[in-house]
Amino acid sequence: MTPTWVRAAELAASVLFILALKGLSSPKSARRGNLLGALGATIATFVAFFYGETFFGGPIQHLPEILVAIIIGSIIGWIAAKRVQMTQMPQMVALFNGVGGGAAAVISVIEFLSAGNEETVAMLTATIFTVVVGSVSFTGSLLTFAKLQELMTSRPVVIPLGRFITIGVAVGTVVTAVALVMNPSNTLLWLLLGLSLTLGILLVLPVGGADVPIVISLLNAFTGLSVAASGYVLGNVLLIVAGTLVGASGTLLTRMMAQAMGRPLTNTLFGAFTAKATTATASAEDRPVKSASPDDVAIMLAYARKVIIVPGYGLAVAQAQNTIRELVELLVAKGIEVDYAIHPVAGRMPGHMNVLLAEANVPYDQLKEMDEINPEFPATDVALVVGANDVVNPAARDDKTAPIYGMPILNVDQAQQVVFLKRSMRPGFAGIENEVLFDPKTSLLFGDAKDSLTKVVSALKSL
Repeated sequence: MTPTWVRAAELAASVLFILALKGLSSPKSARRGNLLGALGATIATFVAFFYGETFFGGPIQHLPEILVAIIIGSIIGWIAAKRVQMTQMPQMVALFNGVGGGAAAVISVIEFLSAGNEETVAMLTATIFTVVVGSVSFTGSLLTFAKLQELMTSRPVVIPLGRFITIGVAVGTVVTAVALVMNPSNTLLWLLLGLSLTLGILLVLPVGGADVPIVISLLNAFTGLSVAASGYVLGNVLLIVAGTLVGASGTLLTRMMAQAMGRPLTNTLFGAFTAKATTATASAEDRPVKSASPDDVAIMLAYARKVIIVPGYGLAVAQAQNTIRELVELLVAKGIEVDYAIHPVAGRMPGHMNVLLAEANVPYDQLKEMDEINPEFPATDVALVVGANDVVNPAARDDKTAPIYGMPILNVDQAQQVVFLKRSMRPGFAGIENEVLFDPKTSLLFGDAKDSLTKVVSALKSL
């Protein structure tokens, strides 16, 4: 019989996991949510070590090897967490998520090899489900990491007959999984593992641009489901609870992100197979744009009555959040109304800009969500776009051939004047031109965002 202290610890850890998710729903409480989740995980680990029956039906074996692995993993995790930049957080999430899915798959493979025909149909089904979903999450997450880290192209990769190959591999995976349940076989297991790993790659290859974060969220949900299934296989309540929470929250986040992009998830995953070729246009270098100096931008801002700041990935890359806060404080001191326009998928993940600006102690009441701020653009004198592109691109609204068509955007093109801070004329993450850049009312200030903003701040102080 399970001791009372174990059940109490499991209950406490489960409650902490739920409170952690609640805390992560708001930037104000996100730090507390992270700490609560870490405490819950610590309690769960404590229970696993001091009540080994929870996992193994007996005392823990190979304890020295386990401790060495934990120490090595902890050191790697600590160093990675300390060194990772905010701009690289989505890649880190993808990588850690893939490791979680891979771990669940490996555990299930070991469980199958050790139990074999002795498992019940229900247990065998859960084991095989974990192998499939965990493997898909593993290779899919590694591929999203490679795309975000620019180790490969971030654009959709469509292989010849890709749609039919993906369907064939998916059908083969399901058929092999069913056959494995009906007739357990090591040969079928390795075949299933290979098909599942391949399926993860095929599902992510045709996804590109701003859709990659959505796939990260979906794969995160997959990992949660695989962990929950492995909890059932191992008879561990905490794995079931934690995995279910991750699976449910990841599914909801995926749905919300797909809605923010303005199209169904099926279009995100398979849209590249049916995308129409777009007509080639003149390159950005062949089209005239209006450049501005820091002094020009400072004068435009100083004589405005209302300014809207649109932060994007370029702001995060330049680590310019403190400089933009200083700029806004100067404008507010001059009696100018200033707000930040936050797009749901600005940056690389939901909440990316909120967290970045919170690091710089930007007041929360200055942060306005897209639906709230969009009606204010027509009455705005200057829209200052810092490192954003796709989330303000009218192609999402007007061009049915664009890969981002249907995505709600921030309507900066409706402002009286638009200023873009950009490193170059390179297109955004989706790989398409932004026509606002060529609008006569748009001025471009080229250079690193932090350096450019610093010069604008200096010019403002001298006015």
